[in-house]
Amino acid sequence: MDLVLLLPEDHVIDELYDLIGGRQTIWAATESFYRRVFDDDTLRPFFKRTDMAHLRARQSMFISMLLGGRVVYTGNDIHAAHVLAREHGLNDEHFDRFLTYFREALSEVGVEADKAEKVMKLLESKRNAVLNPETDSGGHR
Repeated sequence: MDLVLLLPEDHVIDELYDLIGGRQTIWAATESFYRRVFDDDTLRPFFKRTDMAHLRARQSMFISMLLGGRVVYTGNDIHAAHVLAREHGLNDEHFDRFLTYFREALSEVGVEADKAEKVMKLLESKRNAVLNPETDSGGHR
């Protein structure tokens, strides 16, 4: 497994993990997010052969690290993790749906709108790494 290191964009974001409630909030939002994803007929097929317990744990770990939590993400880098999904047609429309569902999940678990917006900005910054087949594993073009 690859170790992915992401540096916070600024000091405010470095505190975002704790500001929204830390591990418990991220875990609850991840659970809520995947409930929404599985209710969506256009997204569910991407997870047919996925070990969901493993995916939830990795997703929670990745989001925690992205938000400045003291968590070391030990999964595949984000580009490599989405190879199969890209091969099966993952595109901007799907990514937009994912973002919508994560925003709804953050709201459901009580994350304030201004903090949720910062989370969404960080997630949006990963669009190219997730969708672009020409991005190298370091996330660069």
